[in-house]
Amino acid sequence: MRNVASVLHLDLDAFFAAVEQRDKPSLRGKPVVVGGVGGRGVVSTASYEARKYGVRSAMSTREARSRCPHAAFLSGRFHAYRTASEQVMAVLRATSPLVEPLSLDEAFVDLAAAGLPDLEVDTVRHVAERLRAQVAEVTGGLTASVGIGSSKFIAKVASDLDKPDGLVVVPPGGELDLLRPMHVSVIPGVGPATTERLRRAGIHTVADLEVISEDELVRMLGAAHGHGLHLLAHAEDDRPVVPERETKSVSVEGTYDTDLTDRRLMAALLTRQARRVAERLRASGLAGRTVTIKVRLHDFTTISRSSTIGSPTDAASTISRLAVALLQDLDTTGGVRLLGVGVSGLADWIQEDLFGTTEDDVEPEGDLDADLDAGAPSTAGAKATTHTWAPGMDVEHAEMGRGWVWGSGRGVVTVRFETAATGPGPVRSLKADDPALQPWRPESPDGSTVPDMHERHR
Repeated sequence: MRNVASVLHLDLDAFFAAVEQRDKPSLRGKPVVVGGVGGRGVVSTASYEARKYGVRSAMSTREARSRCPHAAFLSGRFHAYRTASEQVMAVLRATSPLVEPLSLDEAFVDLAAAGLPDLEVDTVRHVAERLRAQVAEVTGGLTASVGIGSSKFIAKVASDLDKPDGLVVVPPGGELDLLRPMHVSVIPGVGPATTERLRRAGIHTVADLEVISEDELVRMLGAAHGHGLHLLAHAEDDRPVVPERETKSVSVEGTYDTDLTDRRLMAALLTRQARRVAERLRASGLAGRTVTIKVRLHDFTTISRSSTIGSPTDAASTISRLAVALLQDLDTTGGVRLLGVGVSGLADWIQEDLFGTTEDDVEPEGDLDADLDAGAPSTAGAKATTHTWAPGMDVEHAEMGRGWVWGSGRGVVTVRFETAATGPGPVRSLKADDPALQPWRPESPDGSTVPDMHERHR
């Protein structure tokens, strides 16, 4: 254990929704929900305004609409999220060579490697305040919550204490004072099933857990889980901050507050994860042969299943199809608390049209028809001339300039013409096949158009 508070955890607040509010002035201060917008869609991120109505991630879009019908439901724009993430990670890496990204919006930073004059509480607090200011500056106003402590566990707990836009430093020696009053679910790995087992044993807080012997926890929860829980209940966590290494696999997973029992919802979540994995593969110029799903059941049993194909692929439809098929063989009747999709056996080439189809020729399993990438233009067939106008996607009109899709249907697309720099703009309804209206993508430094998630990497 470190004797100084030198591990920093940064978490961008309601990241996807915050980027949408930044770029869409008319949505600032209003409820925004990003994710699948179809009947079987799943919420990816909800703004804090939407969370006041009980909307949360992994909730079905149907339920989110019933709780907050006046929210803006957007399919999302991964290119914008990726750009903002890269800006933030660059700020962190300029501070320390040891940065461990956990996702697009979250990372650990080892301040002990930052060359600071000292690691006193006032010094690291000043560093954190400067980082948060720099993040807001480079991203155009996004906020981040930061926690600093003597370990990854403590830093992560601290970053959740004062959201949004908060900063909490836990001084060395104050770890247990912080943890003891907290509910046991603050400890990583303590989900609903474990919480219930502990409750039956009269264990509700970290203070209750602290006095339980390791042997008793092992008998109650198993060797690995019991040992790990015993350490964290005593604030013992010596995991190092590990910077990015050579990629051997690409994966996405999520842990859910409430055990999942709906198979359609699980299939929809795997489909979304498969698409995010495919985007990351393409962004790195990679493809893979082995698709793996990771499923953690209600009793904390973790199961992995894999399927290997003949040639590498980066197609979301292929990864999704294999992942959902692997799920079908598992018994999930007791509930699932974690789902993940990964691709390994990586190569820097792909076999085109592996199954004789392109991604857009195949409907994804679970009909998650408006995942984070659904705003990309249709490429199904060489003669395709129409576009899929998904809510939230960026567009440009030859006369009215740039804007975003408010909604579409019955041959009409409604666009609000505004950008982050213009202020709230006018709303216009146009024919869906209006040749003056086109999807908009930012240009990369070399002048090429930045691809979004559906656009194939060749």
